[in-house]
Amino acid sequence: MKKHNAQAVWYGSVKEGNGKISSRSKILDNTNYSFTTRFGDAAGTNPDELLAASHAGCFAMATSLMLGQEGFTPESLSANAEVTMNPETLTIESSHLTLKGKVPQISNEKFIEIATNASKNCPISTVLNCKITLDASLE
Repeated sequence: MKKHNAQAVWYGSVKEGNGKISSRSKILDNTNYSFTTRFGDAAGTNPDELLAASHAGCFAMATSLMLGQEGFTPESLSANAEVTMNPETLTIESSHLTLKGKVPQISNEKFIEIATNASKNCPISTVLNCKITLDASLE
């Protein structure tokens, strides 16, 4: 088993307070987050943005793995995840994945089939309790 961890510290009330997020790797090192970074335009990160980054990264890796299992090696896979948070219900409603790939000798149909499988089965997708959608295309 491989374990990863991160820490968050929060100070004050939810709307006026703020917090710091750190990861073991120090990629996040007392990175600011707050109500206004989550629901406004203040500088810093937020849990939803970090979830989107995690989903995009996991999906790209899963797509590469599944392409390899079918005998294809991607030149590049550019994945984006757009996570939608409903501020009224405080629920993550969806994650929309967009994928652009450069994959030699693959048909568009096969690429979409593999990307769809990856969007449903990457480890992050399997733990999300929200609608996951996908737009995939070859460059």
